Formats: sequence, structure tokens, C-alpha cells
Amino acid sequence: MDAPSIIQYLNDYFTYVQQYDTEIWRAIGETFVMVGISIAAAVFLGLPVGTVLFLCRKGQLYENRPLFSVMNGLVNIIRSFPFLLLVVIMIPLTRFIVGTSIGTLAAAVPLSVVAIASYSRLVEQSLLEVPKEVIEAASSMGASTLQIVFKFLYVEARSGLVLGLTTSTISFISYSTVMGIVGGGGVGDFAIRYGYQRFETEIMVFTIIIMVILVQSIQFAGSLAARLLDKRKA
Repeated sequence: MDAPSIIQYLNDYFTYVQQYDTEIWRAIGETFVMVGISIAAAVFLGLPVGTVLFLCRKGQLYENRPLFSVMNGLVNIIRSFPFLLLVVIMIPLTRFIVGTSIGTLAAAVPLSVVAIASYSRLVEQSLLEVPKEVIEAASSMGASTLQIVFKFLYVEARSGLVLGLTTSTISFISYSTVMGIVGGGGVGDFAIRYGYQRFETEIMVFTIIIMVILVQSIQFAGSLAARLLDKRKA
């Protein structure tokens, strides 16, 4: 195929896809809402949960085996639960929280629960990489618990925390593609309804391209931020 033919093909392709531009932008917006809420849940709830898991585990500053066992068990159960089944099982809770079990906000509830569990485990793993000498030095200087966490642990583990959030965000995007079962919409739901069910391969390919660009952009930004924040390379 020569250059003019390729240009003509691409022109026809984008002209065909353009007729769905309203639906595509709506789907992208719905994906951003679901993923954005889950990221917020991961940061504001998953980060503290992961920190408590780290502080309460055996040999750490505030060792508390009963509390660690309970929290660790809950995190493991949520992370091991098939996501599709979790969405269905959580429908009553979702309806109680947002008043409905259908829609983008409803879809964000189970996604946020998974986000909290997933990121809390990555936070715990990142904090475990911080040398114990750092905590001991902070304690010897009379630092409070909050000071130890925010001025020492998070500072030392900041690169790993960013990478963990990047990995989690990409997982949230993947999970969001199946939220059509509760009417959550999003790019994945759009691809199924318009691309697969209507046998419109062009639409399916276009949505895949969108997802690839989105994921690659997030991975690049997250990796760059982590590299800039890495104290070992500062």
C-alpha cells in the first residue's frame, strides 16, 4: 500500500470514528471519574491502612499482632476476591452508600474498596524497604509517631510509594473496563457495546488505542516522578 492510499485509509478511518465522538468523550469522562475516585480512596485511606499494617507488624515500632492479623486478613481477602463477584456482592452496600447500584458513582464504590486494599499492601511493602536504623534514629531524637511517619518513613519511601500508586492506577483502569455490569460506563463498556456487540472492529481498535495511550502516559509520568524523588539517586 502506497503513501496516498495509507493517508486516504486513515482519513476514512477517523471520519468513521468521528461520528461517535460524543459517546467516546463521555466514556473517557466516566473512566476518569471512576479511576479518580479510586485513586483518592487509595491515597486517603489505602496509605494510612498500609502504614498501620507496617507499624503493627512483628518487630516494628508499634507491634500489635491482633490488630495486624485482622487488618492483614481483610486486605488479603479483598485482594484475592474475584473483582466481578465483588462488584455483585457489594451491590447492597453500594446502594446504601450512594443511593443507587447503577451508574458511574455506584461503580466507583467497589473499585475504591479494591483500591484501598491493593495500595495498602504496596505501601506496606515500600515502607518495609526503609532501613530500621531510620526509625531508630527518629525515635532516639524524640520524634512523635506522626513525625516518624511523615518526616522519615514517607520521605525515605516516597519513590516506592509513587511507583506503587502508578501501578495501582493502571490496575484501576483495567478494573474499570468491566464496570458496565452495573451501568458504570467507561471506555471498556463503550468498546463492548459499540465495538463488540455491533461488530464494529474500527471502534474496538480505536478504544484499545485510547487505553494504551492512557496507560503508557500514566506509566511514564509515574516512573519519571519516582526517579526524581528517589533519594538514592539525588
